[in-house]
Amino acid sequence: MQIKIFTDGASRGNPGPGGWGSVIVSEDRVKELGGRADSTTNNRMELTACAEALETVKDADITVYTDSSYVINGITKWVRGWKANGWVTKTKDEVLNRDLWEKLVLATEGKNVSWEYVGGHSGIAGNERCDEIATSFADKVVIELFSGALSNYPIKNILDLSHSVEKISKKSHSNAKAYSYVSMIDGSVQIYATWAECEARVKGKSGARFKKAISQEQEQEIIADFTKNVL
Repeated sequence: MQIKIFTDGASRGNPGPGGWGSVIVSEDRVKELGGRADSTTNNRMELTACAEALETVKDADITVYTDSSYVINGITKWVRGWKANGWVTKTKDEVLNRDLWEKLVLATEGKNVSWEYVGGHSGIAGNERCDEIATSFADKVVIELFSGALSNYPIKNILDLSHSVEKISKKSHSNAKAYSYVSMIDGSVQIYATWAECEARVKGKSGARFKKAISQEQEQEIIADFTKNVL
């Protein structure tokens, strides 16, 4: 049986109140999941969305669609090295979100899982619905979760992936308004809303890395790039 899972996570601050959402689509069924945490990060909610969804499905051919490069790179590339090194990085720090990485690894065991990146807010109905679920939980907005026959699911284009290639804005990166500033020092990643906060952390620090993100998706890509060799 083929199963498609869409996931997304959100947080109002990093850390801050957050939520996660998943939509699981089988041959003739759809099940939506969602949850909340009072103090969390976007990455933790992205991980939770994937782990919670995968825990609910049995052996099957599963494709997970997520807009988190952090999750995809972690589960397909980095986690093996982390486990081999006792869940510590090269700088002897504990791997961030270890509890959720272990939960996700366990949820994938014995299953044939493929991971696909989809651009956030790019017209993918499954991703848009998961974002709605996640943000509703984060904001404590009541939302009804669907569970029933695919034929009765109100989002009729849930399996339409024709917009999965994210369009790149022509707007210059240097002039674009910052979504956040990502910095890493000694393997520790921090995210700030303003350049002044980021600069205060990295100024004069040997080996510091920092970069402006103009979207949530780019923020995730920067984090993935900064941490790809931190095993």
